[in-house]
Formats: sequence, C-alpha cells, structure tokens
Amino acid sequence: MNKRKVIVVGISLVLCGFNAVAQWTKSGLPFNMPKINIPVFKPDTFKVESYGAVGDGLTLNTQAFAKAIGACSKNGGGVVLVPHGLWLTGPIVLKNNVNLHVAKGALVLFSSDFNNYPMVWSYYEGLKAWRCQSPISARDAGNIAITGEGVFDGSGDAWRMVKKNKLTASQWSTLVNSGGVLNKEKNTWYPSEKSMKGNKLYENTTLPLSPDSLAYANIKDFLRPVMLSLIECKNILLDGPTFQNSPSWCLHPLFCQHLTVRNVNVRNPWYAQNGDGIDIESCSIGSIDNCTFDAGDDAICIKSGRNEEGRKRGKPTEYFSITNCVVFHGHGGFVIGSEMSGGVRNMYVSNCTFLGTDIGLRFKSTRGRGGVVENIYISDISMINIPAEAVRFDMYYSGMSPIPEGDEKVSNEAGMPAKVFQVDDGTPQFKNFYMRNVYCNGADQAIFLQGLPEMKIQDIFIENSAFKAVKGITCIDGHNVKIKNVSLEIDKGNAAFIHNSKDIAIKQFNASYKEGKILKVTGKESGKISISSKKGKISAADIEKGKEVVPDILVETYE
Repeated sequence: MNKRKVIVVGISLVLCGFNAVAQWTKSGLPFNMPKINIPVFKPDTFKVESYGAVGDGLTLNTQAFAKAIGACSKNGGGVVLVPHGLWLTGPIVLKNNVNLHVAKGALVLFSSDFNNYPMVWSYYEGLKAWRCQSPISARDAGNIAITGEGVFDGSGDAWRMVKKNKLTASQWSTLVNSGGVLNKEKNTWYPSEKSMKGNKLYENTTLPLSPDSLAYANIKDFLRPVMLSLIECKNILLDGPTFQNSPSWCLHPLFCQHLTVRNVNVRNPWYAQNGDGIDIESCSIGSIDNCTFDAGDDAICIKSGRNEEGRKRGKPTEYFSITNCVVFHGHGGFVIGSEMSGGVRNMYVSNCTFLGTDIGLRFKSTRGRGGVVENIYISDISMINIPAEAVRFDMYYSGMSPIPEGDEKVSNEAGMPAKVFQVDDGTPQFKNFYMRNVYCNGADQAIFLQGLPEMKIQDIFIENSAFKAVKGITCIDGHNVKIKNVSLEIDKGNAAFIHNSKDIAIKQFNASYKEGKILKVTGKESGKISISSKKGKISAADIEKGKEVVPDILVETYE
C-alpha cells in the first residue's frame, strides 16, 4: 500500500497496539480460564407435596418448602421437586447439596405480604446494609442448584415505587386506584407510607448503619430485597427457570465461586426501579450462557463493592465467560460498574444480541470508587435500536438513567471538565479492553469514551466493527486508543472527535458523514494522533484542530 503523508506536525507515529487483539483467536479464551466446578446431586427426590405443600395458589407453603429442603440436605442431598401447580410461598432458603427443581408448568409465586420477609443483615449496591429477606437465598452453602422449566415470580409490583411518566394514563389510574400512596407532587406512586418515607429520607444517599434492625422498622417496606441472593456459596447451577418480577435486582451472586448460569430467562417490567437482570459481585470463576434478559435497569452487570468498603473487601470479579445471551431491554446490555471498587478482570463476552437496550456495552464509574477494571475481551456483539451509545465509557457516572425521562437530565453530557484531582485510592482505572466484531444498526452515538483528566482510560482496542448512528466517535481523556477497520455511518457532527487524548490511532477508517469533519482534535494535552481512511487520502480540509492544540501533535494519513 502506498503511503502518502498529508499532514505532519512533529515526529512520526507508527500505528501499532493491535498485537494483543491479533493474538486473540477463536480457538480458546484469551486468558487462562480455570475449570468451573458444576454441582452433582444424588438422584433421591423429595416432593414438596409430601411435606404438606399445596399448589392451589391460596395455601402459603413456606414451611412445607423449608421442610422438604431441610430433609433433602440432612439426608445427603438430592432433588427437591416442585411439580405443576401454583405454589404460593414466603422466602425459600437453599441448603447444601440441594437441587430445587421446578418442573414445567410450575409457578412459584412469592407472597406480597411484607410481614413474611423479616429484616436480615445483607448488602445493597456494594455496601453492608439491612434488607428485607430475599424470596430465594442461600448463605455459605455448597453444591446447590435451581433447575427446571418452571417460573419464579417475586411479586415485585407490590414492592416497587413507580414514576407516573413511565406508565400510560390508564395504567397510572389503575395503579393509583389499587392502593398505596402518592408523593406530594403526585408523580410517584409508593406501595406504602413506609416505602415513601424511606425513599424521601435516603434518596441518592447511603443508609446509615445500625446494629439493630428495629432502627429501620419505620421504613422497612423501602428496603426491597433482591429476588435471588447467594452469599459466599460455592458450586452453583442455575439452569432452565424463568425469574421474573423481582422487588429489586433479580439475580445477585455475591462472594461466590464456581457459578454456572445457563438457559435462564429473566423478566422485569421496563419501568422496574433497580430492576437489574443479574449482578455478579465479587465472584470468581463462572459462566453465563444461552440466557435471555428483559430488565428494568442494567441487564448483565459486573460489580465488586462500592468505594472504601469495596476496596477494603478487595475481592474482584474475575474469570467469567458470558456467551450466547439476548437482552431485550435494559439500561445496558453488558455492564461493568459503577460499584467496581474491588476490581474486575479477565472477562470474556461473545455472541450476544442487544435489542433496544439504552446502551449496548456500558462501562461506568466515578471518582471515589477506586478499583481497577482490566483485561476485558468482547467479540461478536449485534445491536439494534440503541437510544444512547452503542459503546460507552463514563467515568462521571451520577446514578441517573442514561435516557432522560420527564424533567430528568442525562447522567453526563459529553463535556470537557478541566479540573484535575489528585490520584488516590478512590481513583478508578479502566484499561486493557479488547473489542472486535461489534455491529450496531441504530444508535444515538456509536462510541463514547471519557476518562478522567488525572486518570485516562487507556489501552482500548476496537476493530472489525460497524456502526450506524446519529453521532460518531468521541474520545475525551483517553490514552492509547486504537480503532482499526471500523465502518461508520452517521447523520450529525464529526466522524471522530478527540479531546485531551494521546496515542490515538484510527486505522482503515470507513466513515460516511453528512456534516463536520472526518476528525476534529482539541485540547492542549492531545498528541500523537493518526488516522487513515479506506476511501483514499485525507486532505487537510478534512481535519480540524483547535487553536490550543500544541505543535507536536501528529495527524498522519494514508491512502
């Protein structure tokens, strides 16, 4: 290929940095993945009916389920069988060596009576906290499973607040007439006074800790549980069931090892407040395969604790493979953060489809979190109808929805904050992300990358991908970002915009844009930038540089 230098200011730059991507082959995972231990069970079967359970939808079966699970575990384990029927129950607690098998046609409906859910010492959004007991839980258990083609319904509608602007007029009227209370502005419904009081007292803040659960009695209804809580468990299998309508997050493994999730369906209403699909937190060695998610918040989310507490915990989420999943709705399809203070590393995501998620690949944090996220490998992702960004790195995450609703604002505009903070334990680091074969037809923006002035996002590699979006590529406070063989079709603005970023290479770029430039560079910290186009040479008129850009920046083009 003939090379023609069109613009050179300063020293030359060799386009490089793709070696790690080139070495990543389809023959195996890009890191040394430990073998996942999948639980094995005795064939002994314990039918819940034999312990007094009645599948009529009216009888409360809490004690019958507990007796069946207890007997199964005490006798060395086996299968607790829930047959066809409608099984009303309070909380279910799994025990060692138990496979809770919910047969096809079985619906386990968790009670909407809050009195059935006592306060327990647990965790919430990466911090220790009192919560209501989860509908399904296990703590310090080993060799456990939930299998079968049945359904678990968490009666989440009885727990969740709902904003008026998320429902039609008819839906809102029905909800208000069902009971509950409205806030002063009449735009948010709460299931009870306790729920509203708790939200009013602690909205956007952290609950103060007290050793006495009675301190929270007057806001108990506000402390919504996750539907499935697994804490410090080993050798876990979730295979087959549908989990739907959770009070808060749906599936939450915490401090767990050897987790296998496959053939699982997660369904929450799109308006479900905190209605995440699965949140894997401070866990190691596992896989999620052939699952579907329809969530009210982030769908597949990786976490590891929040702020100082998460850093002291020091337990990263690591060694996970996430493959062959479909996400129908969610704030993000695959997400890391924002509670990632213990770190995240060695993640592999492949062959996933996102259908209308607010953001496709979402990586978020903020000052104060700390933690290191590294060695993330993503390939073969297909997306359509993404309201925000197909790929987003956001180090200014504020906890708001990525899609503004009503009078809300977006979580962070594409600004250029000038204030630089001192790097300390609370400074988050995101590095070593490798993405290839990422395709999106329909998004507000193709790629948005924003680090911190004091801690750039770095070593980001994106290749062999294509995006159709309103806006193109933005990189703010990045270092060593390499984009190779990417096709872009956009309607507004510059194809690529770079601000205060160094060692940026856009190679074999195939950009179609209606206005602006193929590249705009601003910021006095920008430097060592190169771009080449598949369409031939790039002229000086195709590139715009801000007046503040220092002379040693390089923009080198090829034909």
